Amino acid sequence: MTAVFLGVPEFTVLAGRNEIGKVDPYLLVEEVQGPRRLLLSGRSWQVTYIDWKRRRCFVEPVESGGRARWTNTGFAGTSLELTRAMREVLLGADPPVKLTRRAVDQLADQREKCSSLVHPGGNVIMRADDGDLKWWTWAGFRANATLTATLSEVTDPGHRFNDQYIRLREDLTPAAWRELIADAESRLCLPEVNKKALDGLKFSEALPERLAVATLAARLADLDGARRVIEEPTRFVSVV
Repeated sequence: MTAVFLGVPEFTVLAGRNEIGKVDPYLLVEEVQGPRRLLLSGRSWQVTYIDWKRRRCFVEPVESGGRARWTNTGFAGTSLELTRAMREVLLGADPPVKLTRRAVDQLADQREKCSSLVHPGGNVIMRADDGDLKWWTWAGFRANATLTATLSEVTDPGHRFNDQYIRLREDLTPAAWRELIADAESRLCLPEVNKKALDGLKFSEALPERLAVATLAARLADLDGARRVIEEPTRFVSVV
């Protein structure tokens, strides 16, 4: 019974009659601009049809643009605790295991590359060279989903968040951010859910749509994690 209710609802990907593999359902429900594309089996695929009830996704090959995501927790993604542990390693904490020379070198390289994205006393908002403005919360998927819904007026609707960061509107200023975040803790809300995903919810036909949507949203949310991030100071880097 535990497996029936808690099993990861992965979707089987098919190109014609050939099974390509399986994907995290989030890749099929997140908002995207343009065609929905996946990265699987070493190449990109464009989604042509999604069978929500049978959890099947039909694709055709394309040259590029595919996205991948691997989790072992379905919609939940990486937890706040695990994502914060990643941040601590980038800040200098050594994993409690014996590391090879190659691992030591790679770890040093990653720490150098990510040095501007981690802040021991809080979180970072940084404008990248391409103009993207990202809020590096290192809060995990569920907390970032909650924060994205709560601060929807300043999040990028095209590609809004992952486990480590939330993409913000490019015209956001530090002053506007401080005003927005001042009362955010008092108005936390549940993440948005694509209604098409209800077909993948067990016994969804026995529930009113409102209750089914609320059930999925509650499973996706991390209110405590979101509140923790909001309470932390924010450092702006290269923001004009």
